[in-house]
Amino acid sequence: MRTFADLTDLVALVEDRTPARELYVRWSRGPEADNDRRSRDGLSGVPLPGLSANSLAVEPWWGDRPLRLWVARRLHDYRHLRERRGPGTRPWILEGSEVGRGPDNEPLVTCRHPIGWIADDVLAECEHLVDDHAATNWGPLDREGPSPA
Repeated sequence: MRTFADLTDLVALVEDRTPARELYVRWSRGPEADNDRRSRDGLSGVPLPGLSANSLAVEPWWGDRPLRLWVARRLHDYRHLRERRGPGTRPWILEGSEVGRGPDNEPLVTCRHPIGWIADDVLAECEHLVDDHAATNWGPLDREGPSPA
């Protein structure tokens, strides 16, 4: 499986596949580790009908904003999963089909074809890009942070 070592290459993949409705980011130990093709609900342990992933398809509300920033945000928002899911967890791109929704309303997908790993340099580039363009200071979607007042 190839490795995306530059954000530009990943953006080109999404652009080539526009509307990219079948491209997803999965944070795990990789396709071989996901061979059972199912995620589990972290709270109840219930097996889910697919793998938890996040779509790279651009939503209409994004308008004419840069695709590069969209892709960066999709990776930035879930980077906490690396620590949460333990050693060896990293993001990778897959081509798949949505088969349902998980407990956090995330897409559950079947993987038709693993496409590539995302290098740490790309994640660092995404973090800088998002930080430079953020309207507010927001971090990854980590629910362990302080509760809003």
